[in-house]
Amino acid sequence: MVNTAEIIKLKKGSPGKAFARCAEVIKGGGVIAYPTDTFYGLGADPRNPRAVSRVFEIKGRVADQPILLLIHDRSEVDEWTSEITPSAERLMDRFWPGPLTLVFTARPDIVPALTGGTGTIGLRVPGSELTRALLGQTGKALTGTSANRSGSSSPRTLDEVMRELGELVDLGLDGGVSDADRPSTVVDVTTEPARIIRMGAVDVTAELIR
Repeated sequence: MVNTAEIIKLKKGSPGKAFARCAEVIKGGGVIAYPTDTFYGLGADPRNPRAVSRVFEIKGRVADQPILLLIHDRSEVDEWTSEITPSAERLMDRFWPGPLTLVFTARPDIVPALTGGTGTIGLRVPGSELTRALLGQTGKALTGTSANRSGSSSPRTLDEVMRELGELVDLGLDGGVSDADRPSTVVDVTTEPARIIRMGAVDVTAELIR
């Protein structure tokens, strides 16, 4: 695949200009590939229906599969969910920031495509300081689905992303090689007790059986 995306390599100690450029692209409805605390993700403004639609198109994702969001800090949870259960509170206390995605009941005013028709929304405060700094610079949550075609391996480098999606994304943020070897753990916190959907980078079992 021909790479037509703008590429920005992060420089240690001075990411401000790179993050500002990412923010410009996202504000304009664009889609970026960026490093998260697990693998590289596809970032778009989750309040922009067209941008969300582009993420689905880029991944070749079917409409009934929801897309998780990465948020800067826990204070943003109320923007996306209508209920925070006791289990959710405990798990956020214990594992955020970190590679734990919590699935909440979605607020009715969010872009419907994000929920995949499930009425739920996955949220994570990423463990990577770099990713949180990017989220702080953009001033909003970002879609956090992995930067690959559905069914393909999750990418650990921007080069892998560009080989597959280079002509489809607007900008690639090169943060080096991800040291992740597993995706985030996913837990449904819409009910009590909470339910593990996918066991990944963190083991939450002990917390759930308290």
